[in-house]
Amino acid sequence: MIHVLRRLLHPILLAALAAGAVRAHPHVFVDTTLRLVSDAAGRPTGVEVTWHYDDFYSLLIFEDMGIDADYDGELTPEELKKLERFDMNWIEGYEGDLYVTGPNGPVRLGPPEPLETKAGSGRIETRHFRPFAAPAPDTLILRVYDPTYYTAYDLTGAVSAPDGCTVAVEKPDLEAAQKLVTEQLAGRPDTIDDFPEVGEAFAATVTLHCAPSQ
Repeated sequence: MIHVLRRLLHPILLAALAAGAVRAHPHVFVDTTLRLVSDAAGRPTGVEVTWHYDDFYSLLIFEDMGIDADYDGELTPEELKKLERFDMNWIEGYEGDLYVTGPNGPVRLGPPEPLETKAGSGRIETRHFRPFAAPAPDTLILRVYDPTYYTAYDLTGAVSAPDGCTVAVEKPDLEAAQKLVTEQLAGRPDTIDDFPEVGEAFAATVTLHCAPSQ
């Protein structure tokens, strides 16, 4: 999500995020929930994604957009309207930090369809739907990550799927991931634009299997 975040944040606020060394990654933390959606026949049609942003990043967005002037973490209807779809202006090539594969390789996803934006207790939460661009296979592997690890995604909520589907979640090996970061950073300068693409190593692996409809 780094490409989206940098376009959204005011330069001064972005500088505050980048003030620490690059080795302080990640800078943004997002609690994430996934829900596999199917049609009436039980065929998977896409994935519903919920992003619940951390309170510091939410504050930066409030500041950048000039909302929540009383700093109570709650938004008026007018402020919430202004906030809607703030994270849906994706640049070309951005994958939405959601990667889906099947037995034959990557499963292509369509553009995001915004569903909901809300804020409470100082945190922003948004929900969108990613349709499968073609009929999906019975077995899917989902990973949520920012390749640059600027944003850290945590699958905090249960991954849900329709009846007839099984869900298995394999947590990442964080020790191995941290070791990879150390190895990749060896000899590199402390620059925000030179962080290695290690985000996948920190991602949980979700395996979904849906029995073919009869």
